[in-house]
Amino acid sequence: MLSASDLEAIWLTFKVATTVTVILLLIGTPIAWWLARTRSRLKGPISAIVALPLVLPPTVLGFYLLIAMGPNGFIGQLTQELGIGTLPFTFLGLIVASVFYSLPFVVQPIQNAIEAIGERPLEVAATLRAGSLDRFFTVVLPLAKPGFITAAILGFTHTVGEFGVVLMIGGNIPGQTRVVSVQIYDHVEALEYDQAHKLAAIMIIFSFLVLLSLYTFQRKNTLWGAK
Repeated sequence: MLSASDLEAIWLTFKVATTVTVILLLIGTPIAWWLARTRSRLKGPISAIVALPLVLPPTVLGFYLLIAMGPNGFIGQLTQELGIGTLPFTFLGLIVASVFYSLPFVVQPIQNAIEAIGERPLEVAATLRAGSLDRFFTVVLPLAKPGFITAAILGFTHTVGEFGVVLMIGGNIPGQTRVVSVQIYDHVEALEYDQAHKLAAIMIIFSFLVLLSLYTFQRKNTLWGAK
């Protein structure tokens, strides 16, 4: 059976992943929209910045976020002025770090879905006097729905599987920052392989089922589009 600390880590992990996914959809959608529609010279640099977590070692990103959110960092100074305090080794700090780390997994699917729509549907909507918000909610959102679903799933699952960044920023505080990946690491360090096996097996099954659902959804959507 799973221990109380294991269940606590699972609950905290899904709490973090759910919160991060909602935030990423809110901030990632306008970023994806701009990247999909703009012709600015800044598109390349901004795209590279968004995609950095895909190639950077998690410890590198975690280290610089730790510095930025520390007492002398620009984020840390801002949060202290706002009365929040410093973010490292807190639940809120874990959320902020996870948002940065999982950003490309949400932005890129949405961007690709918006680019696939093309200009024609939006031009037709504009001729019918649909405003910007109307075009987004009545044209873009329905047509790009598969991209949004894919983004939400990838953002959620990627956050669930984080280790390096969450360990650097969150540390290992039970009930506050100790997520499943860190809990497994603790079990291995303590030579508690049975407990590590149980948690790791749960993560493998969860990841497989999520990916299976995603690929099934994409296949059905492709077949539906072909009809």
